[in-house]
Amino acid sequence: MSQEVQYTEDNIRSLEWQEHIRLRPGMYIGKLGDGSSADDGIYILIKEVVDNSIDEFVMGGGKTVEISVQSGSVTVRDYGRGIPLGKLVDVVSKMNTGAKYDSKAFKKSVGLNGVGTKAVNALSSAFSVQAFRDGQTKTARFVGGILQEEGPLEASTGRHGTKVVFTPDATIFHNYRFQMEYVERMVWNYVYLNPGLSIYLNGQKYYSENGLKDLLANNLSGEVMHDIIHLKGEDIEVALTHAERSQSEQYYSFVNGQHTTQGGTHQGAFREALVTVLRNHYSKQYDAADIRQSVIGAISIKVIEPVFESQTKTKLGSQDMGPEGPSVRAFVLDFLKTELDNFLHRNPEVADAIQKKILRAERERKDLAGIQKLARERAKKANLHNRKLRDCKVHYSDIKHDRRLETTLFITEGDSASGSITASRDVQTQAVFSLKGKPLNCYGLTKKVVYENEEFNLLQAALNIEDGLEDLRYNNVVIATDADVDGMHIRLLLITFFLQFFPELVQEGHLYILQTPLFRVRNKQKTIYCYDEGEKQAAIDQLGSKPEITRFKGLGEISPGEFKMFIGADIRLEPVMLGKEQIEQLLEFYMGKNTPERQEFIMDHLKIEKDDPAYVG
Repeated sequence: MSQEVQYTEDNIRSLEWQEHIRLRPGMYIGKLGDGSSADDGIYILIKEVVDNSIDEFVMGGGKTVEISVQSGSVTVRDYGRGIPLGKLVDVVSKMNTGAKYDSKAFKKSVGLNGVGTKAVNALSSAFSVQAFRDGQTKTARFVGGILQEEGPLEASTGRHGTKVVFTPDATIFHNYRFQMEYVERMVWNYVYLNPGLSIYLNGQKYYSENGLKDLLANNLSGEVMHDIIHLKGEDIEVALTHAERSQSEQYYSFVNGQHTTQGGTHQGAFREALVTVLRNHYSKQYDAADIRQSVIGAISIKVIEPVFESQTKTKLGSQDMGPEGPSVRAFVLDFLKTELDNFLHRNPEVADAIQKKILRAERERKDLAGIQKLARERAKKANLHNRKLRDCKVHYSDIKHDRRLETTLFITEGDSASGSITASRDVQTQAVFSLKGKPLNCYGLTKKVVYENEEFNLLQAALNIEDGLEDLRYNNVVIATDADVDGMHIRLLLITFFLQFFPELVQEGHLYILQTPLFRVRNKQKTIYCYDEGEKQAAIDQLGSKPEITRFKGLGEISPGEFKMFIGADIRLEPVMLGKEQIEQLLEFYMGKNTPERQEFIMDHLKIEKDDPAYVG
């Protein structure tokens, strides 16, 4: 008979506000992470503070925000109205305290619950806030959400506004570091959505005159078929063009300034409205997939008290624009029915280009129809027999699951490597896809090859991205290959595949390289795993007395027991990021036929360890 568990008053406890946030941070900022992913918690902390500064700009309180990210700490200074000095401590440390509950002007804000800055405070090892207002200033300093010092009111000649300085708590955000590309992307989105706002990030100015039109123009990765269509109305802004080469749809969607990377009702309405308007304009019942093929679009709407489907607000769930407003679907459709149709009538050359694109897509779809059907049947059969994919139980598309952001697909090559990862993975959130040999170099090939090549077809099916990222099954797609010449080649071929046919997977920050240790340094008391020469030397110095040093040549040499440490809480992922170069130019350089230029580049950048047998000194 099992022993009865006692349940008394002693089992009931009340947590202070900061204790609850620190105990359950995922409820407030999603996953923690180390900064390798754009949705990691350290970026949510920045966003929560900057959102308040953006609200000040929207209210007419200051046109400049300054952000500094240095040595793991963040400073945000705005020139808004400044937090009322008598409520400075309460605003950043008392739950359900804020200025957005009653003001109609804040009804179209994202942060309505008065939690954001409190979460930043509680999850920081150091947090300070200073307000400047009416010729006076006041400062408060906290550690882990606990007040350490409340300064007196002092005279000040500083410009009105608020300054927040915080350092994420390293005991919560293990081994974190800020990837500035992610911070820059966040800042760009702020200025695209708020024309006239200047943001200075580490001294560099970010500014946009044309909103979403600038967003598309600055993020195009190849040639487009027509000039960007830019439409604005009350509570809605849309930008639209079509890629010349890419066949995928790509969307940037926003609600009240929040980047909804998973889309939602507004993005669905946008896609539906495009089909309706273009069918009516051309008086043809074109297939929806042909109309939307190669679309690059952006939509921003403002909703009264929006409802999101997850804590990190990546997918809009609201059906209506507000308590007494129209549905989101009707609002977007009515806007585009008028504005997009009028634009096409005024710009017949753009209308002709879009119709030619639709007809081309129709021909390509019909050419592929038979191949696609067979490919889908093969993929379904292969998955049923579990030949390629060892799946996990939770998926990224499980929008309300609290672990969806952890979902990961490891793409491996070789039985030993895939076996080690499979044996040591977390079956709830980590899946493994096994490649057979080197993938095909698909540069310059049409999408027909995706269906004809078994590896590509099965990988596409495993990710569920044939029709875009809306139903992507894994948040993190991780290339896990050996760190030798063959492994690097496989990485490059896989990156080429994704850039060629699914560039949005890279652009939206889902593709990574798994970093595994190159060395194991140990003595009888301790084992240290090292990821580069510098870490190896530090480990040797620490252990002393000639420790045993093992150089891992491939993933297959790492035992499942060891692998568990490298794909768990301390996993190191290197994000695959695109710079300012266009995708077409990148692929042409690395995978095209410009052999002399590429050889020169490789010789200039080649790094071989001097203790490697391949090194010739």
